[in-house]
Amino acid sequence: MEYRVTATAGAPPAQVYRLFIDIERWPELTQSVRSVRRLDDGPIRVGSEAVLKQPRLPSARWRVTEMEPDRSFVWETKSGGVTTVGDHRVEPDGPGSKITITLRTHGALAGVADLFVAGLARRHVAMELEGFRAAAAAAAPPAPAPPAPSAG
Repeated sequence: MEYRVTATAGAPPAQVYRLFIDIERWPELTQSVRSVRRLDDGPIRVGSEAVLKQPRLPSARWRVTEMEPDRSFVWETKSGGVTTVGDHRVEPDGPGSKITITLRTHGALAGVADLFVAGLARRHVAMELEGFRAAAAAAAPPAPAPPAPSAG
């Protein structure tokens, strides 16, 4: 299974990326994450791990596999013959950003697992995207006011 969602945000890519990597804040940013517990200290980096609890799913241990500063954050979890990859990307889009979140599954039992959780996974990815988009919009600086008419 591969499921991809995209939206635009009125914030620069670096600001959206900071939301991606601030995983401890995810429970306040998206309804798709109930809790996050980091398993290491310091800035998030390739190899960092965290346990996430999501609605209607067992807790899962996620490991960061790729990072490109201000552009992308990728991590994966493995359970019962299924590897799930969460790919978070942001790119410039005019004065704001384009956010793309992709969820992929593969492995010996991925097809069977997808029969049971594909709908839930799609809902969680959509909630995550909306959470990042809304948080980025709320943190974006206000648009400049139009110039005042000149007197005279």
